[in-house]
Amino acid sequence: MNKNGFLHQVFDLYYDGFRSMRLGKTLWAIILIKLFIIFAILKVFFFPNFLKQNAQGDESGYVANELVDRAK
Repeated sequence: MNKNGFLHQVFDLYYDGFRSMRLGKTLWAIILIKLFIIFAILKVFFFPNFLKQNAQGDESGYVANELVDRAK
């Protein structure tokens, strides 16, 4: 691999930056935990699968009918 290539320089920049961080690692851990909570836990409890409940197997037909009905 070319040590002077652009991708290698970008990787070295981020690697050196993250290696020397103290507070940054903690902040990244907090960000990842928050993303997990938002996408995994909240989706399960607060965002039900609307299409699965209302379409009853024909999702594309249900969406097409809803779009046509709302356009009228």
